[in-house]
Amino acid sequence: LDVAEGLGALDMERGAKVSGSRFYYLTGIGARLELALLTAAADLAEANGFTLMMTPTLVLPEVMAGTGFLGAHADEIYHLPTDDLYLTGTSEVALAGYHRDEILDLSGGPRRYAGWSTCYRREAGSHGNDTRGIIRVHQFNKVEMFSYCREEDAAAEHERLLAWEEEMLAKVELPYRIIDTAAGDLGQSAARKFDCEAWLPSQDRWMEVTSTSNCTTFQARRLGVRERTDGGTRPVATLNGTLATTRWLVAILENHQQVDGSVHVPAGLRPYLGGREVLTPTR
Repeated sequence: LDVAEGLGALDMERGAKVSGSRFYYLTGIGARLELALLTAAADLAEANGFTLMMTPTLVLPEVMAGTGFLGAHADEIYHLPTDDLYLTGTSEVALAGYHRDEILDLSGGPRRYAGWSTCYRREAGSHGNDTRGIIRVHQFNKVEMFSYCREEDAAAEHERLLAWEEEMLAKVELPYRIIDTAAGDLGQSAARKFDCEAWLPSQDRWMEVTSTSNCTTFQARRLGVRERTDGGTRPVATLNGTLATTRWLVAILENHQQVDGSVHVPAGLRPYLGGREVLTPTR
């Protein structure tokens, strides 16, 4: 927070004045930095065969339930009762619903989409945790990978999604580690999940910045997404993985801060920031 404010990149005080706690403005170079990060992620996705999508952020109850988000963590989701619509916390939801009640042709390999969207989370139960800065906020932006593939191909596709996440982390020069999430810590929809955690110097801990989940046929069964085989139709497998999100800015600013308050720009982001190599404090 101190580094971002010194750069004129973040205004938490006015965010709270306008919208309440856990809201913020990304200002000046902060806005540019987020756009640079997400655009770099979009480029990486497109280079690897993903179709870039700007997705709806309001979805029907059937779609939200079909993805498995209305289970134990339903209190995290914003609901608009007048319209009976839900605000999505990830474009995974809209992308999972994209082929709802359809039969897909996967003979040419997986169908891959990358959703760029604003995301909303109530952060229920997080009172008192990470109240300063933008680690836990109600609104943020994200580029999310989503893949439809044959069930027998899902494990290999999961490894590919993880490799692309690692490529993105290397692009922004973040120290990270990978967690193979214990079965008891998995959400309702995932059969296996890898978390990538970046080092957070200010808190002397690792912070999750991205994850990728193999949901096998769980979501497809609930949403009616199938493929045709010689023996008839069968559910496909779905997988998801985050390529970049607003929270990454925390790790980027902290790991690349310099003694004078300036911030080193990772080489992978420089083409998206007009060639800037250093972000200079404004105060």
